[in-house]
Amino acid sequence: MARRVAAAPRLFAPEEARARLESWLAEISETPAGSKLRRLLADYPAADALLTGIADGSPYLWELARVDPGRLLVLLDAGPDIRFAAILANATRAVAATADDGEVMRLLRQMKSEAALLIALADIGGVWPVMRVAAALTQLADTAVGGAVRHLVAAAARQGRLLPPDGARPEAGSGYVVLAMGKMGAHELNYSSDIDIIVFYDAAAAPLMPGVEAAPFFVRFTRALVKLLQERTVDGYVFRTDLRLRPDPASTQIAVSTAAALDYYESVGRNWERAALIKARACAGDIAAGDALRKALSPFIWRKYLDFAAVADIHAMKQQIHAFRGHGEIAIEGHNVKVGRGGIREIEFFVQTQQLIAGGRHPELRLRETLATLDALAAGDWIDAAARDELAAAYRFLRTVEHRLQMIADEQTHTLPGDRAGLERFARFLGYAGRDAFAGTLLPHLRNVQRHYATLFENAPAAEAKHQALVFPADADDRETLDKLAAMGFRAPREASAAVRRWLAGEHRALRGTFARGQLADLVPQLLPQFSRSANPDAGLIAFDRFLASLQGGGRLLSLLRQNPELVALIALVLGTAPRLADSLAQFPDVVDAVVDPSFFGALPEEADIAASLERSLAQAASYEDFLDRIRIFAQEQLFLIGTRVLSGTVSAEQAGEAFARLADVLIRSLHRAVADGFAALHGRVPGQEVAILALGKLGGREMTATSDLDLIVIYDFDQDHPESDGPRRLYGAQYFTRLTQRLISALTAPTNYGVLYKVDMRLRPSGRSGPLATQIDGFASYQENEAWTWEHMALTRARVVSASPAFAARIEGVIRAVLVRPRAAAEVAADVVEMRRAIAKEKGDDNRWDLKYAAGGLIDIEFIAQYLQLVHAARAPDILDTSTARVLDKAWRLGLLATEHAEVLRPAVRLYHNLTQVLRLCLSGPFDPKAAAPGLVGLLTRGADVPDFATLEAHLADTEAKVRASFRRILGASP
Repeated sequence: MARRVAAAPRLFAPEEARARLESWLAEISETPAGSKLRRLLADYPAADALLTGIADGSPYLWELARVDPGRLLVLLDAGPDIRFAAILANATRAVAATADDGEVMRLLRQMKSEAALLIALADIGGVWPVMRVAAALTQLADTAVGGAVRHLVAAAARQGRLLPPDGARPEAGSGYVVLAMGKMGAHELNYSSDIDIIVFYDAAAAPLMPGVEAAPFFVRFTRALVKLLQERTVDGYVFRTDLRLRPDPASTQIAVSTAAALDYYESVGRNWERAALIKARACAGDIAAGDALRKALSPFIWRKYLDFAAVADIHAMKQQIHAFRGHGEIAIEGHNVKVGRGGIREIEFFVQTQQLIAGGRHPELRLRETLATLDALAAGDWIDAAARDELAAAYRFLRTVEHRLQMIADEQTHTLPGDRAGLERFARFLGYAGRDAFAGTLLPHLRNVQRHYATLFENAPAAEAKHQALVFPADADDRETLDKLAAMGFRAPREASAAVRRWLAGEHRALRGTFARGQLADLVPQLLPQFSRSANPDAGLIAFDRFLASLQGGGRLLSLLRQNPELVALIALVLGTAPRLADSLAQFPDVVDAVVDPSFFGALPEEADIAASLERSLAQAASYEDFLDRIRIFAQEQLFLIGTRVLSGTVSAEQAGEAFARLADVLIRSLHRAVADGFAALHGRVPGQEVAILALGKLGGREMTATSDLDLIVIYDFDQDHPESDGPRRLYGAQYFTRLTQRLISALTAPTNYGVLYKVDMRLRPSGRSGPLATQIDGFASYQENEAWTWEHMALTRARVVSASPAFAARIEGVIRAVLVRPRAAAEVAADVVEMRRAIAKEKGDDNRWDLKYAAGGLIDIEFIAQYLQLVHAARAPDILDTSTARVLDKAWRLGLLATEHAEVLRPAVRLYHNLTQVLRLCLSGPFDPKAAAPGLVGLLTRGADVPDFATLEAHLADTEAKVRASFRRILGASP
């Protein structure tokens, strides 16, 4: 391979990378492999550059390379195709030759490690094109699953539970079928992908011995298969295995009988399952039985007629505001190349939608591979050559980006770094000169995909094109209109017609003006089709009726919607899923102005931009009361805009949490300045005074939601020798700062005509409710050092100074850091953490799966783990300290303080919980009841979890919570 290397990363930290490589070569110089490696790298400078780039950009690959110099030498010295085939063949023979489960696990993991390193070298080095890389990863997965299944079938035969018809190929004729789904099914796996499989068994055909019951046998068999593949050992793991695409995963076992599967798909199978089964193929077990099953499912997947009805359903799986015209700005930092605008998912949906439409009558479109299907679509004139070429180029590029992201730390991530420095480093690892050069290539691809994806649905001859002749007479319903409303999906067309007629009659206050009614009349033909696309058109229309009833001055907003049709989808989304945002929109319709701006769906505004915008508004305040009103109006507008981004899927939960916190920071600082100045006008200032506002909890961790309270502590200091203020109404020492704090809390919490800004919780201050509202810094330091309980130090891990002079902020941060880095007895801290978790469970309960914060295995469990890790490890590893739970877990794993098996559970779990929590807090004011949930909300939740339906989400959530609780128990040493 060394002689074929044609590319290498550009270095972000060249001196460090070179030193890392040279140090390792020196370390192994006395070994035969070490000396040969040095000579090989000297002979092939491109290979040397490749290895240096890996040392610079990928901790995971660097560890794979350095841990076994002999293996690396073999890979660089051999032809990649020949060596890859040998790796798979050798592992297959060795697995077949042993009856020991432990040895099979070791062999499969060694195969995975060597193949993963070879594939990465071939990819980064430009030796293999990207789809050859994807195919190799799929071959690796097929070999691993196939070898594991064969081993387990042979073991069952030896145990007298199964009698295979073919001893040489015991899995053939076993009736046990493993279907590869998704990218594995299409031979398109990504570098650090889970494998999506569905396991079926044919109870009638399986050669089970008498007395062996099929269902429990194959369920246990499948559990053993998953263990062989995904359990982490000293040799790592093979593939994380996902079985959630099976029929009704929340209520079925992990192995499903073929009879039950056929009945399910024929009776309740949905369009997303049709789309998923396009890529399905039998990859292991009884291949012939798998092929027969897929043939039996063919009528379900491929309809005999041109299935335009599937278009809206498939589009709903990806219907996000950013796909509509007019919102072309894309933020590069933090962009998700899989599910973000213009991403891989849109290309796949573009292809699959047309396959579902026409594949029944055009068998040439029944392909699994994305690029091959694009070619077939172009050959059949379903798309033009330009669309094929642009989508194919984007697909190859985005898949390359996806692979390189995942090679950094062997994580199944699709999100670009969220900060410029991180993106600069990644761009260089990808081979670009820097962030801007990478963006210059990425953006055109994303925009091309966006354009073609939007055009597909604009041009589709969907049913809504026929809904133009709706009429709503003032005196009675129109019969033809009622029929059309029913055809559009309204279950109560008479009630829908009556609502529209009330609007046009001006019954709502906002519609009493002629202009407003005229704008609405022109808007109705756009509104009704938009509601008809939703899962519950009647509910959407009722929500819009409530919205109109509470709307303040509707003419301008309705005119804006009529002139910007793409915003109708946004309004329908907000009204149908987020009553809180709908109320805000009704009260402040002007917030839509910002959504019209094409830059709205670009990068979230920086703190300086928010502050400048706020100051412009507050500069016009005519009084303190006006000031409080204006700051609340500003907050409502910003909360609406951030919330809309969450609902539209154009920002991640992490980005939203930071945006809500950034807004709170700006508002708190502005209020702090205004209140302090107003207070000083009455009471003067105390010599040497300093005041800081310390944020904890969700604000401190920058993990806020739309409804988060503010956990605050006010800390002060002054010249002890001159404790009296110098104003007309003098106050002394602590009294001054207590009253100032009361004013500040009032400014945050007092209800005005525009509501409450935030609820404030001061209970985390020293001594809680019994302590003074404001704390002098020396007293704060003494309390934390000598009196605070473990739970208070846990809270302190999320403490962050929000408003203070730079010098005073640094002083407080020094106090906090000194407390957190002191040595602690791990057992004592663990006992305190477990006891506190028990107390919370007793008070709040922990048996409601959808109480994401308090459920057993929920967010509190993860936060407590992160806080425990900081308290027990910060003394010797202070780099672990961070106010963000997700970042603490990342740091703990990279520092070796959190085992990989736990990191693989906790890191995706905290992101899942944050994603779901952001949506729930926006949409609901009370607890979530799955049985009563609106379809629109269910859709948002499944999208937030990146799963196809709610049954899969429930199964995923239950599994995640069980695993989190198991990690809590193992890390803390006890169960709450």
